[in-house]
Amino acid sequence: MSPRCGNINRVSTPGPLSAAVAQACRGIRPQLSPPGAEAVDQLLHQLAQPLRVAVVGRVSSGKSTLVNALIGRRVAATDVGECTRLPTRYGYGAPERTEVVLTDGSRRVLSPGSEDYTGANHLETYLANEVLRDMIVVDTPGLGAVGAEQDPVSRTAIAGAEAVIYVLTQLVRQDDQDALSAFTAATDGRPAGPVNAVAVLNKADTIPADSVPGSGGDQRSAARLLAQRQRLALGPRVTEVVPLIGLLAETTETGMFTAADVDALRRLAAVPPADRDTMLLAADLLLGWECDLPVPDRERLLELLDLHGIRLAVDSLVDNPQCTVGDLRRILAEASGFGELRARLTEGLWSRSDAIKAAAALDALAAIPEQQHLIWDTIELLLARPEAHQLRMMEILTLIASGGVDMPADLLDEVVRLGMNADPPTGSREQQAAYALERAGWWRSYSAFGAGPVQSRIAHVAHRAYFLRWQGLTR
Repeated sequence: MSPRCGNINRVSTPGPLSAAVAQACRGIRPQLSPPGAEAVDQLLHQLAQPLRVAVVGRVSSGKSTLVNALIGRRVAATDVGECTRLPTRYGYGAPERTEVVLTDGSRRVLSPGSEDYTGANHLETYLANEVLRDMIVVDTPGLGAVGAEQDPVSRTAIAGAEAVIYVLTQLVRQDDQDALSAFTAATDGRPAGPVNAVAVLNKADTIPADSVPGSGGDQRSAARLLAQRQRLALGPRVTEVVPLIGLLAETTETGMFTAADVDALRRLAAVPPADRDTMLLAADLLLGWECDLPVPDRERLLELLDLHGIRLAVDSLVDNPQCTVGDLRRILAEASGFGELRARLTEGLWSRSDAIKAAAALDALAAIPEQQHLIWDTIELLLARPEAHQLRMMEILTLIASGGVDMPADLLDEVVRLGMNADPPTGSREQQAAYALERAGWWRSYSAFGAGPVQSRIAHVAHRAYFLRWQGLTR
């Protein structure tokens, strides 16, 4: 998107690293040709915006349901017939509206109820929603199903995205790997990795409890174990795989669950246990069984909760008939797994958004095909600053995610976990400091002896990360 097109999220204050990169870009710009200067203007535009997060995955994996939960409003269509709609970017803006962005870069406001997408490339929806002051959410339908690297619409939809949430189902297939590769292709070679990618194991309630060895027949344990195995299958391309029941997350986060729904659940809980248990075996049994709960109410409960959520809510009401709407909403929200996902996103993406954006901008700056010596000298001077260590760390994490580093797996894993703060230090402050100093010394020795140029670069950054940790513990 050109800087003069649209105004999604022109409310963000750049963080210190993004501001430093923006200053470097402004210093370079006068020495570039008009195309190079335009590329820099695009970088400056994106640096002034919140983190842009693409939600990607196969068709029917639950991407739009997750988008709704993230935003806290049911804005993305989730019906089967609607899932072929155009990719949509959701950002902060007033008045609320949807704009159709045409293939020639022009745009028009979409009239309410209109479905005139003639000549459209993608949609941009502006919402006066506080959540969107901190992020732009990109909903891309079916990215992995047909290979987004050959789909110009999907490519455009995630162009400029700095982070990705990948929605998986029960098996990691080759097209899941392809979709993460497609993210790399569509974002100017910026790979998904531990720096900027989180995966979600959606529809966790559909995983048979006995299908995962070691789960003990417990469905939630089965989902967690399967998520751990998916994390191993995807390697360093994602920082985490979090189990999620997206439908429950959407229902509880968007305020769709009401007192009328609780009344319907109470009537269902009052059905004799044997009949109720039979009704909740399958959707057709629930809808066809004779009871005093009207069929439209049962259809709504299925739409909001599916059978798993209905069972959970009914069991809660049987155990505690005094459950309020708020009580049930909290029970369902906890069961959805969205709280854990929000915590992982906060820790892995939102809290690092300044560094993620700055690193993405540096990658794009380095790709400008002119004045390469000037650009590289500028980047190296910026990275030499003490406060830029975080960018160095993100650089090597991205390098590791590319899979091209010849280094023992345990050392690579240590660097990834160090960079992501995945292993919080344990023991007394003195013990933590001693460990950090010991590892700093080890990595310094490794960088000097027996390491090639790439390994030495990684070792140097790991050394400095441990040294900074030691400094923080001994002050």
